[in-house]
Amino acid sequence: MRTIAAFLLMLPLAGCFEADEGTRTVSDYLDDDTLRAKQLARCRENPGELTASPNCRNATEADGKARLKRMNKALGG
Repeated sequence: MRTIAAFLLMLPLAGCFEADEGTRTVSDYLDDDTLRAKQLARCRENPGELTASPNCRNATEADGKARLKRMNKALGG
């Protein structure tokens, strides 16, 4: 009975936590500018915890590649 009561009391807290979004690839971030911008904003908001995370590293790598593409295009390449 105590287990059921504890479960019912903790159930509303389940909605307070973000679901793990999984790890996205560099290609995912290259294909979606909005997704890349949101992830980079999260990484910059909390660099102490997130800088070394796979998603921050992949978003940063994708951002660098996207910048190179834009520079090449601007230079006529």
